[in-house]
Amino acid sequence: MPSILLIFVARCLLVLLFLPFSALDKILNFDEAVGQAAQSAPVRLAPILILMGLSVEVVMSLAILTGIADRLAAFILAGYCVVTALLWKQFWKVPDFRLKAASRGRETFWDFLKNLALAGGFLMLAFGTDASGARRFAEHPLASSHPYAPPLAAEAR
Repeated sequence: MPSILLIFVARCLLVLLFLPFSALDKILNFDEAVGQAAQSAPVRLAPILILMGLSVEVVMSLAILTGIADRLAAFILAGYCVVTALLWKQFWKVPDFRLKAASRGRETFWDFLKNLALAGGFLMLAFGTDASGARRFAEHPLASSHPYAPPLAAEAR
């Protein structure tokens, strides 16, 4: 039982940024989120992008927490992290980027790297930690990793 709790806590920590915080921020500050999206996308498309992002954050996080199609959800969230890093964490465009002393660009750089690191964690959840994980994922993308199964059932997979 303690291992199941540990797995659940680890999964909670993995999605904590999205559910509840980023999702709630999009709901409470929808106009600001649309304004930020409009900086990288056409204004008419911005609200749709925010609603799509909100859906991805909530639905994929719940899938990871429950273990239902969690590998596909992790793969989608990995892609979401990379895309948001490239669109909204563009440290290379910030005029004051420097490695030493205060810099908004350096802060954006760290946010960019955090997004990529989180994507790596999601990819490990999607593919596992061995070389056959990508093949298994490709063969059965909707399969669950069965995170809460008893150890003997997990070994039989």
